[in-house]
Amino acid sequence: GGHRRYKESQIKILLGENQSSNNTNKKCIIYARVSTAKQADAGNLKRQKEQLVTHAVEKGYQVTSIYTEIASGLNENRRELIKLLKEAQKGNLDIIIIEYKDRLARFGYKYLEQYFSSHGVTIEVVETNEEKSPQEELVNDMIAIVTSFSARLYGKRGGRVAKKLTETIRQEVIEGENHSDGDDPRINP
Repeated sequence: GGHRRYKESQIKILLGENQSSNNTNKKCIIYARVSTAKQADAGNLKRQKEQLVTHAVEKGYQVTSIYTEIASGLNENRRELIKLLKEAQKGNLDIIIIEYKDRLARFGYKYLEQYFSSHGVTIEVVETNEEKSPQEELVNDMIAIVTSFSARLYGKRGGRVAKKLTETIRQEVIEGENHSDGDDPRINP
């Protein structure tokens, strides 16, 4: 009779409507972290949280919790991250939304990714355009490590010592980068 019949679900897929209706069933947790109280006071934590909530709403996810914390990405005892791991283990979420990979962990991101994946949880990284040279990444990682361990060694009273040590290492690395052959100029003049 010159008529064609299509399933409603097929039409929704073509119109892109089916994706959002499926996403409303997806439970997500937002995880936002900054390293210092100074960053939080500057509004970085609030901005990060708002950006992630906006992303979740645009995707049509059901936001079940928002975890925020002020802690180093190297800290092994982050309360909110531990809560996140437990929620995944219980099967209470489908997606974790973060701004950058290093917001979840400075090191060992792949281990966390595998853990969450084994529990059926996907990590969604909102900002992926943070392109850094390998040298910049290395310098930032070294500074993060030195800062973390210096804070442990010297505590709050020795903050100046930790800052001085961090700055000294930063300068040494930068000076090393300025020598195109990568050799230590004191060894090979």
